[in-house]
Amino acid sequence: MRGYRGIKYTLFIFCYFFWVVSAVLIAVGIYAKVAKEKDVVDTLTVDPALLLILVGSLMFLITFLGCFGALRNATCLLKTFLGILAVVFLLQIAAGAVGYVFTDMVMERTEKLMLKAIVRYREDRDLENAIDYIQKKFQCCGVEGYKDWSNNVYFECSTNNPSLEACGVPFSCCKHLKNQTVLNTMCGYGMQQEEEGPAKADIFTDGCLDKIIMWAINNLRLVAGLTVGLLLLEVCMMTLAGAQVAWIQKVQRRQKESDVRGREERKERLWFPAFADFDDE
Repeated sequence: MRGYRGIKYTLFIFCYFFWVVSAVLIAVGIYAKVAKEKDVVDTLTVDPALLLILVGSLMFLITFLGCFGALRNATCLLKTFLGILAVVFLLQIAAGAVGYVFTDMVMERTEKLMLKAIVRYREDRDLENAIDYIQKKFQCCGVEGYKDWSNNVYFECSTNNPSLEACGVPFSCCKHLKNQTVLNTMCGYGMQQEEEGPAKADIFTDGCLDKIIMWAINNLRLVAGLTVGLLLLEVCMMTLAGAQVAWIQKVQRRQKESDVRGREERKERLWFPAFADFDDE
């Protein structure tokens, strides 16, 4: 029983941890969603709030099945948890294989998604903050270059654009001095009219897509370690769930066999009382 209790409570602790994390993700996503302007049209592909709510809800459901099933020894819930986790695991493996084989297609889709995010930059505050964070973190601007910001209606570089930010880039593209304490949000104005050479003095001109890829290559061990660690954790949780199910079924089989033997013995005592009394003596 010690081994069974170790399996049971280890699985429960793992599931409970991710259950709490999923609840936090849902809370953050709902808060971000409520704080938005009501006239914002949200789409799942470029809305961080909706993504947090979706991912958090899926995690919440899966880990709840694992927590309740492990705690209550419910084989039905444990089998459902094991099946869903196995499907998620296989989908992750398949996505990695497809991404490796069809690298060009994945890169093309990623580029289109990032351009779509640029188009909606001013329409979603969460998306705006996410893009600004990426551009500051990776010291980049746009997808392939700083002139990608012409795809946004506010930064479009044309004579018919009445926006004050026309032909400009967001302030997150700007290079800031080390001792600079006051943020100049107008530092990117008119930068699309500059050639790449002169523009490099004031803003980052490299695209974010290449910068993110270079970061992933330079931190390949970290990325691979996190990916393998997540997959191993999922395998560990599936193994624990399978072991608990097998143990419960084993105990149930033994209990059924014991009940059958008990019923047979009672029948024998009923039909052959003399022999039963003899056995008692």
